[in-house]
Amino acid sequence: MGRTSKDKRDIYYRLAKEKGWRARSAFKLLQIDEQFKILEGVTRAVDLCAAPGSWSQVLSRHLQGGKDQMVVAVDIQSMAPMPGVIQIEGDITKHSTAEKIIQHFQGHKADLVVCDGAPDVTGLHDIDEYIQSQLLLAALNISTFVLKPKGTLVCKIFRGKDVHILYSQLKLFFTTVTLAKPRSSRNSSIEAFVVCQNYSPPEGYEPTMLNPLTFHSEDDLRNTNAVNRYIVPFVACGNLLPFDSDTNSSLQATDDNYQFREPVQKPIAPPYAESVALRRKAALDKPSYPSGSS
Repeated sequence: MGRTSKDKRDIYYRLAKEKGWRARSAFKLLQIDEQFKILEGVTRAVDLCAAPGSWSQVLSRHLQGGKDQMVVAVDIQSMAPMPGVIQIEGDITKHSTAEKIIQHFQGHKADLVVCDGAPDVTGLHDIDEYIQSQLLLAALNISTFVLKPKGTLVCKIFRGKDVHILYSQLKLFFTTVTLAKPRSSRNSSIEAFVVCQNYSPPEGYEPTMLNPLTFHSEDDLRNTNAVNRYIVPFVACGNLLPFDSDTNSSLQATDDNYQFREPVQKPIAPPYAESVALRRKAALDKPSYPSGSS
């Protein structure tokens, strides 16, 4: 029997609650680490666009045990506290945010920077891909401030027709760039993750928020010394035996053994809270007019 992607998401959502993760996206980072071993030897890690905090949870659980190990989570919105995680409520496009990260690391730089951030998708793929590319560039830009040489950057990317331009920009700063598709990510989704290893910025490069490295077209690349087309390896990561995105099995939600669990992390200040409050007061209902009135 065929399984829908919605059923797949429900399964991972249930697994996330059972294991105490704030979101099912935790499995994506776990499967990336399973393939690339990005958490080995890491003592300082940064989670950009961290809310609701599932990737920060993964980092903190793997880094526990050493006195010098530290996880800093950054997001423009507030999150509920997490053990072993220092939270910064800030904008990743601001220089002050990079300074705060370095301050928490006591002047040291991070071994690993991860970013699972994504815009509120519109459904218009060209627009969504462009906005996501700018978010990736913002993550890359702040990483040039806080990431130590030979460090690793993992960032979400939407694959589109001009995605090779982003690969070329990343290849300027990292010797190895690989495109990873975790098993917990739907096959039908354009989402993937770039795993950038061995941070090696160009000689003489000075990080700056005022002039980020941004190319928008092939012409921009031709006017630089950058590689204008880099073939990025594509890797499917995660055990091939578990749930597949486009297959299905019964959730057995009516089974006697099924136990309901509350969400691990409930929203603190969701944007829809005001709308729900108004609807309860019938303040959003359309006014009714007598028949025949204009």
